Amino acid sequence: MTNSSTRHANSNTENTWLKTYYFTRFAFSAIWVLIAFSVARNVPALAAIMLVGYPLWDAAANYVDAQRSGGLAQNKAQFFNFIVSIITAIAVAVALANSNNAVLIVFGVWAAFSGILQLAAAVGRWKTAGAQWAMILSGAQSTLAGAFMINMAFGSEPVGIANIAPYAAFGAFYFLVSSVSLAISDARKKRVTA
Repeated sequence: MTNSSTRHANSNTENTWLKTYYFTRFAFSAIWVLIAFSVARNVPALAAIMLVGYPLWDAAANYVDAQRSGGLAQNKAQFFNFIVSIITAIAVAVALANSNNAVLIVFGVWAAFSGILQLAAAVGRWKTAGAQWAMILSGAQSTLAGAFMINMAFGSEPVGIANIAPYAAFGAFYFLVSSVSLAISDARKKRVTA
């Protein structure tokens, strides 16, 4: 195989993985949001499990994706996102003993920081996978959402899992758009090379 063919094959393999990865993340987040709005907002124990579980899921997803993309050493943004997400899950568990406002602050800080890391990972992937614009937008929006959550946590209104669910819903939307965008990009490449 020539270098050009090898690069094309590697790009196809990575895009296949990314489409599956992004769609899986969409599905998880969409289900999480549905449960948060329908059941968990009235069942504190379930809400607590889901609030700790969300950053743990993010940590696991970043770990698996980094391993599939050359390992944690080659994917610094995902490595830091993996570590930050684990720390966030622990911080959420501690904050739950304090108040929902404290939980919202932890989620806000995490959203802002992980948004920057997601943006960095997407920019790094643009060269090899292309079609990363939705992940770049998602990272930027996550950073803004984090600031919004922190501000909301210091307000006088009661807060809970329903205040975090819109953040997860936007994440789900961007993962779906990214999966579809990669599929369209791959279809265009196939038409050009056919």
